[in-house]
Amino acid sequence: MIGIVGGAGPLAGNDLFYKIIEETAALSDQEHLPVLLWSDPTKIPDRTEFLEGKVKQNPAVPITEIFLKLERNGARLGAIPCNTAHAPVIFEEIRTGLQKVGSQLQLISIIEETVRYLAQQYPSGTPVGVLSTTGTWKRRIYADPLEAAGFEVLTPEAEEQSLVHQAIYHKGFGVKASGTQITGKAKEILYGQADTLIDQGAEVVILGCTEIPLVIREAFYRQKRMVDTVRVLARALIKAYAPDKLKH
Repeated sequence: MIGIVGGAGPLAGNDLFYKIIEETAALSDQEHLPVLLWSDPTKIPDRTEFLEGKVKQNPAVPITEIFLKLERNGARLGAIPCNTAHAPVIFEEIRTGLQKVGSQLQLISIIEETVRYLAQQYPSGTPVGVLSTTGTWKRRIYADPLEAAGFEVLTPEAEEQSLVHQAIYHKGFGVKASGTQITGKAKEILYGQADTLIDQGAEVVILGCTEIPLVIREAFYRQKRMVDTVRVLARALIKAYAPDKLKH
């Protein structure tokens, strides 16, 4: 069974589940894969707030607990559709916590899979833009592995990054607050920042927060690939669980 830690945020967990279904080669209900989504957002502190020192509890602790619950209920693969949760100080703590108790759960990393996807699709030196939360931006969660893989990384400047973060988090117009009713303001900001990265030379743009693909839904925008990290993760989970079920 595939296990998903949802709630970070709730729509992102649901989006991953949906895209697993979309990317599975199946002609009937019975041909789809077994998936368990455990969404308990009340238990998981905000990842950026932890990275910025605004909350003390490492989200790794409750995330690890949920992964163990998923494993006890039959999951053998696990993933969390939250890019910021893959900051080493969080994600490595999750891996360590699972190892300490002898877990056999195989974790699939959204960061590692996205960088692998880019390395397979684009040559070294390709300029890659990244839109993300401020936590991911500050901790270079994408920038470091992308540069290590030979890519040129383009990210917003500090003032523009603040706008991207607001498009995700703002209580009035952010995606987390508006849910499925995406606001015009969030769209304006995120498409505007994608424009800026493309104007700076980005040949491909990573939608590096799992709320952003809920706004920028096109696979291509201005003829540039928009990399939906949730879809990349969905396909990686299917490939790891049942490769013959992965749509081509």
